[in-house]
Amino acid sequence: MDEQLEQSPRVDLKTKVPHSRWGKEPPKGIERDLLAGPSFRRSEFMRVVRIAAEFIRGFRALHFVGPCVTVFGSARFNSGSPHYELARLMGKRIAEMDLAVMTGGGPGIMEAANRGARDAGGKSIGCNIELPMEQEPNPYLDKFVEFRYFFVRKVMLVKYSCAFVVMPGGFGTLDEVFETLVLIQTGKLHHFPIILMGRDYWQPIVDFARFNLVEAGAIDPTDLDLVKFTDDPDEAMEVIAQSKADHAAGFSRRRKALWWLRE
Repeated sequence: MDEQLEQSPRVDLKTKVPHSRWGKEPPKGIERDLLAGPSFRRSEFMRVVRIAAEFIRGFRALHFVGPCVTVFGSARFNSGSPHYELARLMGKRIAEMDLAVMTGGGPGIMEAANRGARDAGGKSIGCNIELPMEQEPNPYLDKFVEFRYFFVRKVMLVKYSCAFVVMPGGFGTLDEVFETLVLIQTGKLHHFPIILMGRDYWQPIVDFARFNLVEAGAIDPTDLDLVKFTDDPDEAMEVIAQSKADHAAGFSRRRKALWWLRE
């Protein structure tokens, strides 16, 4: 990487946001209890209120960020690894296109993409999930929002983006990319591009889809067209640029701050 990429400014989030729950254990069982069967009706009602409040907080925080590209990927790839450096380069290229870079806000690939956005002087956004382990804040975020519920966080990662870049990752990344793919396949989400990067890593999954799912009739052959498969940053950026142009009207709609929401 060039000299500019080695000098990314860092932000101490513990100082910037002193009441953040980053790195702290979330309230025990808060999401597990939701999925553990019927509970007292009052408890269920209050849980719905908390979930609604979390949605509202996310909408308020991200309403004015502008069009984003969400980068999915593992928290476990460190600086210097090929996947990290490619994600950093993509973050930089996305920011240079005047698009905000949105990630899960943690380390690894997420840090790399946010760092690349910071390299280019662009917007760097993180949507964190409160976890007792692994998820630490990366220091390259201009704005971040914390969530207790995975499904609320995933809505935010999808809602504000016109494209999705998927770097190598584990179960969490697979969950994110396949849910996004299903939303597009079923018409619940506009046909925004999903770009898989890391050919050697993703090839077995692509082959499984092509030779198992298609041949078994579980998916249509045209469903594979919903995913772009490349390791070339230039090719990926062409796809992102086309998506930005195709959906410019929706993202350019004027958003007016409302005083009664203290915006």
